[in-house]
Amino acid sequence: MRVLVTGGAGFIGSNLVRHLLRTRDDLQVTNLDALTYAGTRTSLADVEDDPRYRFVHGDIADEGLLAEVVPGHDVIVNVAAESHNSLAVVDPLLFFRTNVLGTVALLDAARRAEVDRFHHVSTCEVYGDLALDAEEAFHEDSPYRPRTPYNASKAGADHAVRAFHETFTLPITITNCANNYGPYQFPEKVIPLFTTNALDGRPLPVYASSDNRREWIHVEDHVRAIALVLERGQVGATYHVGTGEERSVADLADAILAHTGADRSLLHTVPDRPGHDRRYLLDSTRIRDELGWTPRQTFDEGLAETVAWYRDRRDWWEPLRDRAPVDEGAAWTSGAAGTGTSDGGRP
Repeated sequence: MRVLVTGGAGFIGSNLVRHLLRTRDDLQVTNLDALTYAGTRTSLADVEDDPRYRFVHGDIADEGLLAEVVPGHDVIVNVAAESHNSLAVVDPLLFFRTNVLGTVALLDAARRAEVDRFHHVSTCEVYGDLALDAEEAFHEDSPYRPRTPYNASKAGADHAVRAFHETFTLPITITNCANNYGPYQFPEKVIPLFTTNALDGRPLPVYASSDNRREWIHVEDHVRAIALVLERGQVGATYHVGTGEERSVADLADAILAHTGADRSLLHTVPDRPGHDRRYLLDSTRIRDELGWTPRQTFDEGLAETVAWYRDRRDWWEPLRDRAPVDEGAAWTSGAAGTGTSDGGRP
């Protein structure tokens, strides 16, 4: 079976490519990635020589390229996305171009090539946010209420995927995931940013609303869920992939300081970005009951392992650190773009 993974040089995508090659001897995997600032082939240096793996440099919005690359693949897993909420405030058009128009171009190529499955990786953020004291969680049939350009662009992509299923009978599945963390995550996101800054004695930029919470999932648990949906998921269905384990920004900062031995004097409060959501929580009953998926990694154990990975892999993250395009401390007061961002662990 031939699988095309888009965005395979990014965080979730590279972990998915590695998981598929490690667990399925019968797969050939093509990785299509535009290699934007957050993508790097070094994340898959260990599989570059695998004869079952092929890399293609390109954009999912390039219809001509898709006409060449997509035919012959049985399955497409769309992980390609602009995902950094703060950058979406500075450059919203970029997000709608990639996340909506790019997804539509990929869907149309998949329809023409008559692929057996189109799987789309989405986010909990399409539903909007929850109050910090809310008792409910988001279900697969919860209404979409996106509050930021990134969230809205992912919501638009989700709607397009479902529309191609209903209109053209394209066999699709969707997963909406909680915030991811783990190895090979670009150091603009909150856990690797806090970790790498703490290791180097740099300030940890903590949003003023430090009690805002996210549900966290280790990326390996997430890619296992994707693989399971590809294998046994119901065509046309959406599955939530979450753990129920929530932590605030303040919790993350404290835990990472403890793991790195850094001093609390590194904590630095920065203004909330516009549209900063308070909380996300997914009800993942469907994937647990229908497919038997459960997370294997607790957050506390996973965070300790992740901090240790970044401590040991300076060779991977140090060359990437200065690519981050938004300065959280200045962007909302001056509109400036620079380096040193923080955000949740989105795809």
